[in-house]
Amino acid sequence: MPRPYGEIILKRRYTTMGMTMTQKILAAHCGEAAVTAGQLINAKLDIVLGNDITTPVAINEFEKAGFDSVFDKTRVNIVLDHFVPNKDIKSATQSKQCREFADKYDILNFYDVGQMGVEHALLPEKGIVTAGDCIIGADSHTCTYGAVGAFSTGVGSTDMAAGMAKGMAWFKVPAAIKVELKGTLRKPVTGKDVILHLIGEIGVSGALYKSLEFTGEGVSSLTMEDRLCICNMAIEAGAKNGIFPVDAITEAYLTGRSQRPWTKYEADPDAEYEQTITIDLDTLEPTVSYPHLPENTHPAREGRGIKIDQIVIGSCTNGRIEDMQAAYEILKGRHIAKGVRGIIIPATMAVYKECILRGYTEAFIDAGCIVSTPTCGPCLGGYMGILAAGERCVSTTNRNFVGRMGHVDSEVYLASPATAAASALTGYITDPREV
Repeated sequence: MPRPYGEIILKRRYTTMGMTMTQKILAAHCGEAAVTAGQLINAKLDIVLGNDITTPVAINEFEKAGFDSVFDKTRVNIVLDHFVPNKDIKSATQSKQCREFADKYDILNFYDVGQMGVEHALLPEKGIVTAGDCIIGADSHTCTYGAVGAFSTGVGSTDMAAGMAKGMAWFKVPAAIKVELKGTLRKPVTGKDVILHLIGEIGVSGALYKSLEFTGEGVSSLTMEDRLCICNMAIEAGAKNGIFPVDAITEAYLTGRSQRPWTKYEADPDAEYEQTITIDLDTLEPTVSYPHLPENTHPAREGRGIKIDQIVIGSCTNGRIEDMQAAYEILKGRHIAKGVRGIIIPATMAVYKECILRGYTEAFIDAGCIVSTPTCGPCLGGYMGILAAGERCVSTTNRNFVGRMGHVDSEVYLASPATAAASALTGYITDPREV
């Protein structure tokens, strides 16, 4: 039953305060004129995503609940990327369960060996996610899609199951932190260095359940690859999501790519932020996150005494063609140091093909590296680059927790593709400006 007095009070409250980008998207998807931080809502979903690890759990819950249909076979996405090609019987069984579910419900966007890619690189590339969307994925790095101006966040497999069936999810509307970018980003400094710097400043819990909203003049100097990388790692600061404004760079990326019309949302001038963090892009330098938390950041130039055994260039964070180019520009015509294993993983089949066409693949092989088909493998310590006790890896992935890439006594150092490639050449952590 309507409560007129309550409605009047709410309207007064909402009209005295503007909304952030995230809040505007959530308001539109829950049918409210406005929402405020802390409010609990039920929102319509544009996209639901799962992978070969999380989807089987969601399928089990889907069937346990008695669901017998998906809300929209064009909006449910399943990408087999973590353990494919399958590394063992268990991963093969999980993939089989996903295949059977996708076939039963005629899931349009089902990506298997030969067509797949690392999910958070694949969906933007295919234009499946777009500006103004409300997206959930049973993977913590689903926050990647904020780069195209969407609200996008990771959920558990139970929420994925409900989302697949009903096309709805509940949220607590997050409060926001404004990240104002000043100056201009200049190579070899990249988006990876920006987000590592930010996490180093605020810590892994610094944005807990908040929206990181990136603004300022410096945004225009960031490529779409930079933005995808930054939003991907918003979760490493504890954030609910990260999001960039939809500008000319976004629109150029979406034009001819987006599978659906998009909606451009802008923060109100009087939007409320819990705090503002300013980053001067002109002063940033190549940055490395030391074990065992992403917040443990240091300038790359300080790592000369840290000998390494392996590099990994790839993942949902840094496996796009711009990342491959950065590695190529450093490795071409050179050879990695003795005792260093170089593993390069293009994030999608399109990136893989482009690397071949541009000559990157041959240059990587000539430099002493291997080039894999798309997989998440080494990022989560799955396969394709497991570390033994005492070994160190410079990786372009997004987490460096204890045992993340293998033995609990191994170490992972997070860095940009340029820094990883430079370190491979010298055999120790190296600032790419020094090679």
